[in-house]
Amino acid sequence: MNWRWIFVMAWRDSRKNRSRLFLFISSIILGIASLVAMNSFNDNLKRDIDLQAAQLIGADLELESRRKPDEDVLAFIDSIKGLSEDMAKEERFMSMLRFLKDDGSRFVQVRGISGDFPFYGEVETSPDHVYADFKNKKEVLVEKTLMMQFNAQAGDRVQLGLNQFNIGATLLAQPGQTAIRGAMAPTVFVPLEALANSGLQQAGSRIEYHYYFKFPKGYPVDELMTGLKDRLTELQLQSATISTTKENTGRSFSDMASFMELVSFVALLLGCIGVSSAVHIYVREKLVSVSILRCLGASSRQAFYIFLIQFAAIGFLGGLVGAILGTLIQYLIPLVMQDIVPVALSSAISWAAIGKGIGLGVVIAVLFALLPLISVRHISPLNSLRVSDQPEELWKDKFRWLIYALIVAFIVGFARLQLNDWVQTLFFTLAIGITFFLLYGVANGVTFLVKKYFPSGWPYVWRQGLSNLYRPNNQTIVLLISIGFGTALIATLFFVQDMLLQRVKMASSENQANMVLFDIQTSQIDSLKQLTLDMGLPIMDEVPIVTMQISSINDLKSSDVSKDTTSAISGRIFRSEIRATYRDSLTQAEKVTAGKWVGQVADGETAQVSFDKNYAEETGVKIGDKLVFNVQGVSVPAVVSSFREVDWNRFQSNFRVVFAKGAIDQAPQTYLLMTKIGDEQKSSAYQQAVVKQFANVSVIDINTVLSILDDILKKIGFVIQFIGAFSILTGVVVLISSVRVSKFQRIRENVLLRTLGASRKQILTITVSEYLFLGILASITGVIIALLASNLLAVFVFETTFIPSFAVIILLTLAVSALTILIGMLNSRSVLNSPPLEVLRRD
Repeated sequence: MNWRWIFVMAWRDSRKNRSRLFLFISSIILGIASLVAMNSFNDNLKRDIDLQAAQLIGADLELESRRKPDEDVLAFIDSIKGLSEDMAKEERFMSMLRFLKDDGSRFVQVRGISGDFPFYGEVETSPDHVYADFKNKKEVLVEKTLMMQFNAQAGDRVQLGLNQFNIGATLLAQPGQTAIRGAMAPTVFVPLEALANSGLQQAGSRIEYHYYFKFPKGYPVDELMTGLKDRLTELQLQSATISTTKENTGRSFSDMASFMELVSFVALLLGCIGVSSAVHIYVREKLVSVSILRCLGASSRQAFYIFLIQFAAIGFLGGLVGAILGTLIQYLIPLVMQDIVPVALSSAISWAAIGKGIGLGVVIAVLFALLPLISVRHISPLNSLRVSDQPEELWKDKFRWLIYALIVAFIVGFARLQLNDWVQTLFFTLAIGITFFLLYGVANGVTFLVKKYFPSGWPYVWRQGLSNLYRPNNQTIVLLISIGFGTALIATLFFVQDMLLQRVKMASSENQANMVLFDIQTSQIDSLKQLTLDMGLPIMDEVPIVTMQISSINDLKSSDVSKDTTSAISGRIFRSEIRATYRDSLTQAEKVTAGKWVGQVADGETAQVSFDKNYAEETGVKIGDKLVFNVQGVSVPAVVSSFREVDWNRFQSNFRVVFAKGAIDQAPQTYLLMTKIGDEQKSSAYQQAVVKQFANVSVIDINTVLSILDDILKKIGFVIQFIGAFSILTGVVVLISSVRVSKFQRIRENVLLRTLGASRKQILTITVSEYLFLGILASITGVIIALLASNLLAVFVFETTFIPSFAVIILLTLAVSALTILIGMLNSRSVLNSPPLEVLRRD
């Protein structure tokens, strides 16, 4: 092998074709750009989380309890306090905040702070530096979104429970909070001492107790928590350190970045199809050149390497351009993603991502160019005299099957790097393969049906446009796959977003409540019911709620389960606080799947409980298990009598644990009440009346939740669609390159038509009809695949019914078809305008 001569020939041959060679590889540039952008984002996010982990938690150690600490817990906290430099306390719960100026109210997250929390980072306010003194002035800090909603200003009066406060400042940022999380329940900071006598800290109130500690620099906090692991489990405390917060946050958002990299990888695969198709046409046009080289003494291997070197070089250039473009795109990502992540995002250049992008460009260019290039090895000198348009039978070529294996290994390997395990990797690869084969089958099926059942009765121009779908060197398959796959991806994203919204909008139906009131004390329930009826509203549900925890299961306590690694019982069932109810019948959202429903027990009988089926499976509880519940200090023995399947999609009071009536009726309890309000003004008036008379009662308006959820899903959907759009753009680039690759052939065809008497208008109509057929077939196929995928997601992931939006289907079909025609026509202008003499001179 004379490698110097091969490189020289590759260089010389490329001089007339460099623009075309770069056009071949341009279809992977966007895929590489999106991958580099996502890799850079992932690298920057990991670094930002590492640097800002202390600000995320605000302390060296956080201990959390979901129940009011008893003497043992307080003694343990005091022991940790003795080891630390400083300590702060927080009580966090949901409540209603009332703005006295406009008499408006909103469901908020209250954070009652005592101490100098946060020890790291800062709470940003407007005006500045108010947070340090607000506790002494007994003022509240209200989140910016809430201030804007009620047109409030610093100094305005608000009511929280039974107490009134001045607004000290607007809350702009806080440790670990994202804009999306704050949209559902905006935060209000209040001095913990000021919550005394507010009526919000009553028995049964759902309060989270947080304790923050600052340790001397270099103190081994993680080792301390590891040694106290059993004690934490016994006291039912959850701990978080800087390192665990860093790890958990990084894992969560790394999964998100990996998902986006997979979406980008799909765009890259579409580009790979474009590369393979373009190289196929390029090689067929080079048949005579290769056969002449063979006549001059070049071997088939030398001819093969000449073109392989060309595509490796152009792949390097494409990877470099894609890496540069991706680096520029990653500067825009913080603008899109900042509302979703809890850290301040940076945009530093990731050289590792750039190197990966350039390497991928070379690997993909070589790997996907190999399939059409192997035909060069079979070109003989005789081809210089006789060139056939018939495809060669290469299925017996062992090298071809090796290339197929390498391509599959490449896809599987890349997917495995982004996913958690081999099962997910195989499912992803299988889904990609099935989608590609469906699109490939549709393309071949359409071509076969058009040829077999050709509509000879159609007007000539439409028949000619339709026959172009199966002319020699047609691009039907590659365009249907690339455009159809991009359409399928975007359509699936729209369908899933709409599906999630529909799950909540079920609450707006006529027979379901749309407003829920909770934390109602026993002494308040009758008066609140009367207020509701006086305002002409129905009582659709009235449910008692008893707060409790499980002390033992079959005489096994939390410590016993944690020591027994073979136990099927999950330790988290002891740590979590349970809010149960009691009743004598099932609701419309429930059905018994195992055991026997017991609705009533007599005084002195053992309590009977029914578990949600999924909760029982997660925690390891079985029918007949003997449980002991700690109901606010009183031990209540019970037996699991049944499992229920609960429809959690229904907006009503659903519970994981339900007691038979007669067992815990006299336990301390709060109530939940549900009603339905159709008018927005009446809804506002009702909420104001409730807050005025029952300051501790919280109200959730499902219509407000729907509006907020819609905004959140739009933000998340935009982020995903921002990445998914690269698939559509890649399909557009493949379309452009495919049209330009076959440009000369199209000019020859149009010259023949013009010579036979066709007018420019007829040729224009033929071209439009061809791209119209391609666009309609690709969009419809993509939408059908999206419908199948969305149905599978609805059944196996979201466990709901999928009802597609016909408006989305029609709009996507029209938009993709119009885009295909537009791109095809823009790139065919020179073809349509070329005079016959120009082609005759070339020939």
